Amino acid sequence: MSSKVKHTYGSKKGSVSRPIPTFLPSSPGSDDASAKRKRPLEEQSNLSFKKAEPPLKRARTTPKSKDGTKDGSRQRTLTQLHFCIDQTILRTCPRCSLSYTKGAPDDESLHRTHCMRIEKGMEWGREEEKEMAKAGIVQVTSGVRLKDGKRGRIIYFKADAGGRIGQKLTSLLETINLTLSSPALTPEILRDSKAYLFLLPSGTSSSREKIAGCVIAQRITTAMTIASFTECEEAQQPSPENTASTPLIAVNSSTGLFCHPKPLPTPLGISRLFVPSTHRRQGVARHLLSAAAETFIHGCPLDPKKGQVAFTQPTGDGNAVMTQWGCGGVRIYNE
Repeated sequence: MSSKVKHTYGSKKGSVSRPIPTFLPSSPGSDDASAKRKRPLEEQSNLSFKKAEPPLKRARTTPKSKDGTKDGSRQRTLTQLHFCIDQTILRTCPRCSLSYTKGAPDDESLHRTHCMRIEKGMEWGREEEKEMAKAGIVQVTSGVRLKDGKRGRIIYFKADAGGRIGQKLTSLLETINLTLSSPALTPEILRDSKAYLFLLPSGTSSSREKIAGCVIAQRITTAMTIASFTECEEAQQPSPENTASTPLIAVNSSTGLFCHPKPLPTPLGISRLFVPSTHRRQGVARHLLSAAAETFIHGCPLDPKKGQVAFTQPTGDGNAVMTQWGCGGVRIYNE
């Protein structure tokens, strides 16, 4: 008895009928996701490779200038220099008398700043007024009338003050030392000194003032008497017949100033005196010196005619002020 075997193959040879796989959705209720089929692995790898490719960069174009030429093709303008050995590169400004190297950026920048301070002076504004009490600033007098009719005020404070007042005085002293070719004052000298400033109203702003003059007054102990005009002439032209018993000390060879070497008790010394060129010959220096002589020692005004005030190595202009203000009684001291 033969048993019948049922074949499940299709009618065609070599063709196998396979059931179509269905994919159940991961979350119930998402019929749209179940209708989608997964893509073959090869197609997915191609898509991921395309996504990983970096985007193409745009070609960089050279910007054009206003005249239509490209900036890259434009050449820099060169300066023709000449080597000249018969002329010096040092220049001396006729307004501020500062010597600088022409063509050196640092020297020319320093000259511009210095020349502006010499001509117009520095400013005193609200920032400095706010620190008056902190720095111990004292107003000596106000409404001081100058020869041109302008009125100002005189203040003083300790020369070793800090903060914004100290920074302002430091900048001012740098200009003064550069003008007078003097060394910087040491901290010991500043500690025993007071700074006197003459302030004038500024024409541009009511809240700012111009520093029209500065005097640095120092506490000293001794100074030397200035020789007379006849003695100075004899010292400049010595002869074997006229020889002084005590040789004189030359203070400034350009001004022909000599002094006797014997030190005499002197309480006040003027180490720095400066007035900008636009405010000179108006009486600023005279008012500042008088204020320093009256208020430097509290309750004890000093008289320059009696030799109680001394200067340190005055220039030609300083010697004229010293002689006129002190009537020949001002002395000389070593700083």
